[in-house]
Amino acid sequence: MGLVKPVKLNPGDKVATVSLSWGGAGDEEFIWRYNLGKRRLKEEFQLEVVEMENTLKGSQYIYEHPEKRAEDLMNAFKDPSIKGIFTCIGGDESIRILPYIDFDVIRKNPKVFIGYSDTTISHFICYKAGLSSFSGPSIMAELAENVEMFDYTKLWVQKVLFDDSPIGNIPAPHFWTSEYIPWEERNKNIKRKVYENTGYEILQGQGIVRGHLLGGCIEVLEMMKGTEIWPTLDEWENAILFLETSEDLPTPEFVTYWLRNYGSQGILQRLKGIIFAKPYDNQYYEEYKQVIDKVVSKELKLVDLPILYNVSFGHTAPLAILPYGAAAEINCGDATFSIVESGVV
Repeated sequence: MGLVKPVKLNPGDKVATVSLSWGGAGDEEFIWRYNLGKRRLKEEFQLEVVEMENTLKGSQYIYEHPEKRAEDLMNAFKDPSIKGIFTCIGGDESIRILPYIDFDVIRKNPKVFIGYSDTTISHFICYKAGLSSFSGPSIMAELAENVEMFDYTKLWVQKVLFDDSPIGNIPAPHFWTSEYIPWEERNKNIKRKVYENTGYEILQGQGIVRGHLLGGCIEVLEMMKGTEIWPTLDEWENAILFLETSEDLPTPEFVTYWLRNYGSQGILQRLKGIIFAKPYDNQYYEEYKQVIDKVVSKELKLVDLPILYNVSFGHTAPLAILPYGAAAEINCGDATFSIVESGVV
């Protein structure tokens, strides 16, 4: 499926923030964190930042009104003065906005849309509407990183969203963190501990493969299966599936069940490759590898399917940005990953 690429962002552009899942951006104890992320968008990328009508109405209101969340998203796409849409944060139930989505609005008004985690739902809404969106940082997490944004994250925001040349090779960062420091304003000057990153691992496969990027947070994808936004088997043909786990730390048993489902649907058999993110907190690092080998290689006999592991996207920081539908390459020989086209026009 050929997706429309959005127009690149430029300094001075107006972008909107939306609360499509958890509404903590508007809660009294967390709004400092939202304001910090908002300020970084202004200072680091020279963007004008506006909120939609319900963005800051708080977690209780946002939870009770999925239709208002969808309305904000639709209005942000409709507004020609808004050039991009940034999600405040993820959550766990944005699937509830699905009945209120007008896919034609997105189709007729393509623009940059970015987020991760539970935002996986909204990415597949964009995908169904024919728009390439971006698995990448959110306002309250990566943009509001304590003390300063990580340079690696900042680099990919600039490269992917503001530059219409091919994205190119995405090397692994030298370090990683998913340390949780409570989001209290008194903690804002405490830097998170970082740990040396071991880089990418090729679990299996040979040569160089190319496919279009499709995937997201593995737990959130479970909520989508069987809905109108779940891709057809044809849409998985020749894809590179990207999967990441959240702070919920799904056990290896659950990842086994979920991967078996991808196999039973015939999805894994149609792929060009898989990229699997660094597990949150590095928890189950070896166990997930064993599960992937068990299901993909031993049970399904897909011994030649290239699988790249420990990639920096999703819930561990710093993170790269993955454009949905973009052509990407896994080089099994030197364990590299690249996106061979631009994310924007």
